[in-house]
Amino acid sequence: MQKRWFQFLIVLILVFLLILLIRAADFLFDPIFTYVGAVAFPIIGSGVLFYLSRPLMHLLEKLKLHRIVAIIGVFLILAAAVYIVARYIVPILETQFSNLINNIPTMVSGIQDLIAYWQSNQNLIPDEINETINNLTSNLQSYIEMAMSFIFGFIGEFISIIFALILIPFFLFFMLKDGEKFVPFITQFFEKKKADNIRSLLSKIDETLTSFIQGQLIVALCIGILLYLGYLMIGLNYALTLAMFGAIICVIPFIGPYIAVIPGMIVGLFQDPLMPIWVAIIMIVAQQIEGNLVSPNVMGKALHLHPLTVITVVLAAGSIGGFLGMLFAIPFYAVVKTIISHFYETYQDAQRDEKDALI
Repeated sequence: MQKRWFQFLIVLILVFLLILLIRAADFLFDPIFTYVGAVAFPIIGSGVLFYLSRPLMHLLEKLKLHRIVAIIGVFLILAAAVYIVARYIVPILETQFSNLINNIPTMVSGIQDLIAYWQSNQNLIPDEINETINNLTSNLQSYIEMAMSFIFGFIGEFISIIFALILIPFFLFFMLKDGEKFVPFITQFFEKKKADNIRSLLSKIDETLTSFIQGQLIVALCIGILLYLGYLMIGLNYALTLAMFGAIICVIPFIGPYIAVIPGMIVGLFQDPLMPIWVAIIMIVAQQIEGNLVSPNVMGKALHLHPLTVITVVLAAGSIGGFLGMLFAIPFYAVVKTIISHFYETYQDAQRDEKDALI
């Protein structure tokens, strides 16, 4: 018992020493970090597509197709999906988004007129409040443009990054072709007991990532469809653009729906004073359907994450890494939690039999 704790303490000290050495010799590791940063997006993008397309590949293999033929079939289906989106959906999004941007000056003018009317009919407003309102009015257009740029700007950046990474198809091909060889390659260096333990850990990590990535895709599609149908029912302008934005933002747990509803409420306010209420009702209904029907059946309890933990992790990741930080915080935390839980279970087993120890 004491020997194992001493070994663990030594490993922990060595890890911290390694971190200090890396920081002290950063000039040696900068090229490595640069290389890792260059291939990070292709690896992450191909990894997401791998978990989304792997079930389709297995389905094609069940139809007695060779793996290479099945992978080619997967690529053809993905290419067809990209073509359909680019041919029929992207032009509508571009038109609606362009109209929305062009309509911002009119929206700003309407808000300024509303504030001016309110000021002219209020005689008991303190001078400090009047000064604040005047400052807000004079800079209102720049504020709205900044907000719109923040809300919508990442969509074009995200799409451009995805399409710019021409390495993704190559990474995806070899992941689908040789992905099942990874675990045997790792475990071959260990004795059978420890190899089985490592195989169990990697299997749990794979299940966690599969549950999150596939579940989030289905959740995003359901949210997008529900919002689009709801926006069409109430006659909201730019329905497809706002629904697409809502589907993407709702990938961020808990915080996403509150951010996703803001553009719809702003746009609806200039159509009808009651429109923001209808937009909020539609989002609430969509969230209730997703939270009570879709997520429990799609993602289940696979991640085992407490809501308060999710909110804390998302907020912390957002302050560090922005939108991408919030997007990848939950799967990263879920994987780390899976690893720690497995090590704890292994430690408990090792108390009964030292051969069960992972390290």
